[in-house]
Amino acid sequence: MADTDRFLAGFELRDIDANGIRIHAAVGGSGPPLLLLHGHPQTHATWHAVAPKLAERFNVVAMDLRGYGDSDKPEGGERHVNYSKRAMAADAVALMCALGHERFSLVGHDRGGRVAHRLALDHPQTVSRIAVFDIAPTATMYERTDKAFATAYFWWFFLIQPAPLPERLIAADPEFFLRTHVEGQSKTPGSPTPELFAEYLRVYSDPATRHAICEDYRAAATIDLEHDAADADKRIEIPLLALWGAKGTVGRTYDVLATWRDKARDVQGHALDCGHTLQEERPDLVLAALETFLVS
Repeated sequence: MADTDRFLAGFELRDIDANGIRIHAAVGGSGPPLLLLHGHPQTHATWHAVAPKLAERFNVVAMDLRGYGDSDKPEGGERHVNYSKRAMAADAVALMCALGHERFSLVGHDRGGRVAHRLALDHPQTVSRIAVFDIAPTATMYERTDKAFATAYFWWFFLIQPAPLPERLIAADPEFFLRTHVEGQSKTPGSPTPELFAEYLRVYSDPATRHAICEDYRAAATIDLEHDAADADKRIEIPLLALWGAKGTVGRTYDVLATWRDKARDVQGHALDCGHTLQEERPDLVLAALETFLVS
């Protein structure tokens, strides 16, 4: 019998072999399939205030990306290929296929949004709708980097340094690094909750997790950009919803809808009154936007 998720009420925890590794996921609800992808430094638990409500209308799957949470943490491989968004997207497709879902809607926050972008390009037949939270496309953000962005998003340039530099520096005080990161991005008092932060710290305290996270960012600065360049002329053909925090760096730095209209043909979206972690800070607004978009 599957264990019950202590963060996502009514969900069962599953460990599923997908794309050659073990993926940890929470599954709940009934209806059309919907996959939720978290960002850094979160796990699937970030959806705790959103997933149970969505499960009233959808069969919701919230997975831990490879390297994060309780999913496997393979070695990075040559040129960080095992943490490319292409590999992570293949994990998600294999997971959903193993659960009997050949086509599904997709929501991704932060790193999960970048995986969702790649998945929609590599596996267009599997996705019906896509929503991305508080990101502009990866290549766009690197191309337009300036002092203000590099200062606000310093970890984009810190975590990509060759191993073991960032791993060893974070290891000196993982809780301080994690708390500084999370509290710097959230603009809503009390977010995340102490219980949720403790869960993120539990997995962040594992050296294998910290190394995998660095590999994720290293891949984003290298092989992912190569994949993006090769697909520069491709466009996402399905409807795309972009939401972002009005108080966050992405919303202040970019015309978010314009950046996604460069990558997709059918784009809608708007800012929410919060910081970076929309689903934790304003789950009510996230639910309203998703329920309109996913059933329209």
